[in-house]
Amino acid sequence: MTTNHNHIGYQARLDFIQSLLRREFSVETDAEVTPIQYEPEFPFRYNNFVYHITLCTPITVGQVRKDVAYQPGCVAVPNGTKELIVRLANPDAEGMHRETRVENEVAIISLAAAALKDFQPYVVPSVYAWGSAAAESSYGWTIQELMPGAPVDEAFPLMDLQQKKQIFAQMAKLLKALQEYQLPETIIAFGGVTFNENGRIVSAAMPTVGKGPWPSYEASFRGRIEEAFWKADANPYIQGWRSNGIRDRLDAFVERGLSAQFKLLETKQDKSIIHADFNPSNLLFDPSTYQITGLIDYDFSSILHPSYEFIRSFTGAGGQFRGWCGEEGGEQAALSEARLHGFPSPLPQSTEGGVNWELAKALEEELEKLDVKRPRTIKGIEKVADVDTVLRTILPWRLSNPDILRRQSEEVIIKCRRQNEEQLLKLLDYLGF
Repeated sequence: MTTNHNHIGYQARLDFIQSLLRREFSVETDAEVTPIQYEPEFPFRYNNFVYHITLCTPITVGQVRKDVAYQPGCVAVPNGTKELIVRLANPDAEGMHRETRVENEVAIISLAAAALKDFQPYVVPSVYAWGSAAAESSYGWTIQELMPGAPVDEAFPLMDLQQKKQIFAQMAKLLKALQEYQLPETIIAFGGVTFNENGRIVSAAMPTVGKGPWPSYEASFRGRIEEAFWKADANPYIQGWRSNGIRDRLDAFVERGLSAQFKLLETKQDKSIIHADFNPSNLLFDPSTYQITGLIDYDFSSILHPSYEFIRSFTGAGGQFRGWCGEEGGEQAALSEARLHGFPSPLPQSTEGGVNWELAKALEEELEKLDVKRPRTIKGIEKVADVDTVLRTILPWRLSNPDILRRQSEEVIIKCRRQNEEQLLKLLDYLGF
């Protein structure tokens, strides 16, 4: 029996963490290291390996390396700390680029901490130390504060609507603060961030793409589509979509149609902190009060237009704002229409595995109360969402992820390829190319 790719190096990672704790905090006795949400046989590559650390004795100020607190993005470990979180960046993570992925995460955490400093209780985990993933021979890692609370997503299905609205009200408050935070003047572009030689946060490549930064929101999509084309060309099943004239039509859209999709976006130069995984799965809460106690996991975060949060987040909390969905996406199209122009009364019937209309409307109401920038107030978001649909369809997950390809038969892959080609043709017809 072959070992699952996530489980390869399991003991080496545990040994690395013990050595890390000895080096950074002069820990003399091995700590208790407990993997979080780790399944040895999980079929897909983890982006990170996350561990709950329990030290035998609390940290004292004298234990900490003198240079740790001076790392950009770090704060001093509180005296008496006995529990920590260690995150190791998986070097084999699909689609994640090593060069600045840890730096981007730490820098965004710094920005989010400043943006959400008035939120009580404090919800952004402090970073105590980190190491870059750029060097081939080392893990990328962070040592972070252990945030209190239980995962919202685990309790969410059992909550009644009023309790869910309590969570949504706090999500709205968090999102508004992230949107309104004045970014440092050193962040001049769209994409990722890193630290310069003076420790200031500056624009950088986007770790989920490995390209950027870009001078505009439109340019960020153009750059990502070009990267998707490059990967599609190398994919033996997609072959760059060069059959049936599809690639020529896609190239024509990028050359002549892409810019038009951004013309209605009057705020196209607005930049904000984008979590890009702003979902109940990355929120912690106090079950006795329903107070959010943590906003965690900044692995996909970046600096982009506020519309991007709605295009890529809110899974399990009303759903992402999607662009063109085809004839089969009638319910999703109706939801997008409701978010743009108002929810119908009475609400359509929710379906199992489909749109939860009650939940989607509840989220909209809480966003509206705080006048959070959202699809209804972001003019032109539907056109941007269509571009995101193009991006997703050029390089569909089921045809490009090596883990899913390995689990599918050749027959299933060919069928999926044919269905995706049909969707691309319909999408291009819809866009007029």
